[in-house]
Amino acid sequence: MSYQQPADTTVSPPAEPTTNMFQVSSHPLALLCLILFKACALGLYLLGNFFTNNFILIFVLCVLILAIDFWMIKNISGRLLVGLRWWNEVREDGSNEWIFESRDANVPVNTSDSRIFWTVLYGTPAVWSLLAIVAFFSLRFQWLLIVIIAVVLAAANLIGYQRCDKDQKRRWNQISQGGDSSFVSGMVSGLMSNAVSSGIMGRLFSRG
Repeated sequence: MSYQQPADTTVSPPAEPTTNMFQVSSHPLALLCLILFKACALGLYLLGNFFTNNFILIFVLCVLILAIDFWMIKNISGRLLVGLRWWNEVREDGSNEWIFESRDANVPVNTSDSRIFWTVLYGTPAVWSLLAIVAFFSLRFQWLLIVIIAVVLAAANLIGYQRCDKDQKRRWNQISQGGDSSFVSGMVSGLMSNAVSSGIMGRLFSRG
């Protein structure tokens, strides 16, 4: 008589669904624009020669994409992803004035969006600087023009958001310190008023 092994009825646990950075993002469209325009500019710079030998066309398209990327980060992506925005105005006397906007301290920010935003912001000028070194030593000076424009625009956004972030932390510290001092003064005044109303202060300063 043959023995038949029973079938394995063990049920494997369901696989955990994988999530990407766009699924956990609070503003996936802004995050996509943050990455897309940079990738397009880099791709066009590195691979443009495979499609056309017209350097003027590649130059114009690269500069146009870089300008759009600069504007998007300064005015939209930064405001939505990290709650920051900056711009620079020229006064009547010719001096520059930095103006910063930041979210309220009670408004939370998506940690994933913030991490990706700052990583991309710091990484972009580093990548273009590396390409500038390559273009210089390979004597591709006309391509170096594109890289210099890219470095200048990326560095401007980086410096602007660094100053904006420092300004935000400074104002939050002032608010918290002001809140602490007002809390202490309110507590002291409350104790004093209670003491006066209960007659403690009167007995303390009386003769007997």
